[in-house]
Amino acid sequence: MDTVDIARWQFGITTVYHFLFVPLTIGLSALVAGLETAWLRTGKTAYLRATKFWGKLFLINFAMGIVTGIVQEFQFGMNWSDYSRFVGDVFGAPLAIEGLLAFFVESTFLGLWIFGWDRLPKKVHLACIWLVAIGTQLSAFFILSANSWMQHPVGYRIDEETGRAVLTDFWAVLTNPTHLVAFPHTITAAFVTGGMFMAGVSAWHLARRKNVEVFRPSLRLALAVTAVASIGVAITGDQQGRVMTEQQPMKMAAAEALYETERPASFSILTVGTPDGDEEIFGIKVPRVLSFLATGTFDGEVEGINDIQAAEEARHGPGDYRPFVPAIYWNFRLMVGVGMLTALVSLGGLWLLRRGRLPSSPWVYRVGVLSLTLPFIGNSAGWVFTEMGRQPWSVYGVMKTSASVSPGVTASSMLISVVSLTALYAVLAVINAGLMLKYAKAGPPSEDEALPPPSDDDGSDDDSERSLAFAY
Repeated sequence: MDTVDIARWQFGITTVYHFLFVPLTIGLSALVAGLETAWLRTGKTAYLRATKFWGKLFLINFAMGIVTGIVQEFQFGMNWSDYSRFVGDVFGAPLAIEGLLAFFVESTFLGLWIFGWDRLPKKVHLACIWLVAIGTQLSAFFILSANSWMQHPVGYRIDEETGRAVLTDFWAVLTNPTHLVAFPHTITAAFVTGGMFMAGVSAWHLARRKNVEVFRPSLRLALAVTAVASIGVAITGDQQGRVMTEQQPMKMAAAEALYETERPASFSILTVGTPDGDEEIFGIKVPRVLSFLATGTFDGEVEGINDIQAAEEARHGPGDYRPFVPAIYWNFRLMVGVGMLTALVSLGGLWLLRRGRLPSSPWVYRVGVLSLTLPFIGNSAGWVFTEMGRQPWSVYGVMKTSASVSPGVTASSMLISVVSLTALYAVLAVINAGLMLKYAKAGPPSEDEALPPPSDDDGSDDDSERSLAFAY
């Protein structure tokens, strides 16, 4: 492999691993905030116990997301210096705002929430976790605005002297049509992730009839959020498909292994092609469905790979402008299939829990626990589809990936970096899995542990005699 391939492998491995934590952080933060709100409104201790239990798992995941996310920043300078030089003026604004505003809000108010139990007024403490949840979404907003610029560059010009992209309209970057559909799609998928995680852990405890008063409402909340968010994923995904067809027709054609332009176009259920992905051998298709998904009408025309390749050569010069079709085709189906499964599981679970009943069959709980993995698979498949489908461009239509890699880094240096980071991330995976399993199995705190300590005899709490302690 050459330096470009190795650099892409490293970025892909570290980014997909990091993205396992991001959607769970976004989803869990809001769910924890919702549970604490329920406790404040109802006064039921079960909601307080649930808040502290899920809050502990949220904190473990949040910390691991920070650790794995730091590497992403360094990679731009290590392996992609030419890319960083070209896009630095554009990328600098949203990423700086993400760090200085969104992450600052997250980390500051998360600290207050952790150490503020029994020290801050209840409503102030609740406001802290809601601000954390808002901060996670702001972080996603600004980071996705940068990524969407790579998919559809807007609000810039090329400096003829330096050859760099110069930001001319920051508002255009924030309101990029690609961004306006990618952000809600990502956020709704994050709520599916948080919901299914909560549902899976709750199912494990309910199968053993442990802490039913805590995990039954947790399960109902998780399934309801997942069901609603799954509908949101489907709607935003449909909108994103139409924007993608207009802006990145090659990605849509590759997603369907559509080699020749069709009007109307059929949706591929199964396509078998040559090993290199250059030609279709056999396919099972549903007439007109792809036309509707891509254009909004059942008679719309969808361009095929061969015609788009010819058009790209005419526009940008000789070269191969096709992504690796098999990877795009199957990751797209994996993403969509997982989305449908999570929706079915959540709706089925809500039906089984009607009238406050708990299912008796152990298979129901086994399905619930196994379903915990579905959103992580779907998120990873969607990320791979989005990024690989843009190839051979790092900035679509402007800068190729082959021109983005650091010129002074050798293939051997990059290979050492890939092996080292992969090994390090494997160790972190074991640590994270161990911590999550340990505290998930431990269950929520008891009622006595969850409630604040009793006041002194004179009716006052002497905070001056108590050291600042981590709430968990």
